[in-house]
Amino acid sequence: MKRALASFAALVALAAVAAWVLSAPQRIDAAMAAEVSEPGDVAAGRIVFYAGGCDSCHASPGQGDRLKLGGGAPLATPFGVFYPPNISPDVKDGIGDWSATDFANALHAGVGQGGEQLYPAFPYPSYRLMTMKDVRDLFAYLKTLPPVAGKAPESKLDFPFNIRRAVGLWKLVYLGAPPPAPAGKSEAWLLGRYLVEGPGHCGECHSPRDWLGGVAWSRRLQGGPLPDGKGKAPALTPANLKNWSKDDIAEALSSSLMSNGDLLGGAMAEVVRDTAELPPPYRAAIAEYLKGGRE
Repeated sequence: MKRALASFAALVALAAVAAWVLSAPQRIDAAMAAEVSEPGDVAAGRIVFYAGGCDSCHASPGQGDRLKLGGGAPLATPFGVFYPPNISPDVKDGIGDWSATDFANALHAGVGQGGEQLYPAFPYPSYRLMTMKDVRDLFAYLKTLPPVAGKAPESKLDFPFNIRRAVGLWKLVYLGAPPPAPAGKSEAWLLGRYLVEGPGHCGECHSPRDWLGGVAWSRRLQGGPLPDGKGKAPALTPANLKNWSKDDIAEALSSSLMSNGDLLGGAMAEVVRDTAELPPPYRAAIAEYLKGGRE
């Protein structure tokens, strides 16, 4: 009996060590760090900013300037309440003392400046598909925005989801490489795929999630519950968009006007405030991808 208990204890200890090792933060590699550290293009970064909808989550609540990115607007989820952080260029409370590599680690690897695992309420499962050029351009643009003093509240998550280190194990399951784009697709379709699946992170709301909040690539854009669990985001599949033309989709992303003459509301109204700032070919590319199908 004592031998069995000792063996069991050893197995538990071994499993704990393995979990600790496997859950360690994994940062971007040296080649990516070198690429993202090159000078960024501010004008191009502005486009990436609106493609990613950064202001929708990070704008300081209770004021009208969506470029004041002090964070703090609560995001209720089944796992607890997340508070998006301050990503203004404030040196003390924002990301003013971050390097481009720090920023890329957050977007691509889900790792904070201090080496902590970031919760995937920050949509790095999608942002990790962004090019290093877009990451550095976005970083350059963010540095031109007004600094905002004050830190956002700490997120309040239920046990066991409040164990940050465990996010590393979550990543092992859900951050596999997406399949390559099929051959023979148009440039517009490829751009649309990049915008929808990457910076636009449409699948973060418009996809079903499992009990751990993960999204399988094969089920992205098939519709799913909104992050707060109240309501559902519709599927963005060709079948569900059969009554929408490509022009209808592009128009909705510009003016909120839907194919039936109604207006988009709720969270999508916030999204359109950003997509309306994109160059028209970008909105057309999104429509091309959504109508053409993901594969």
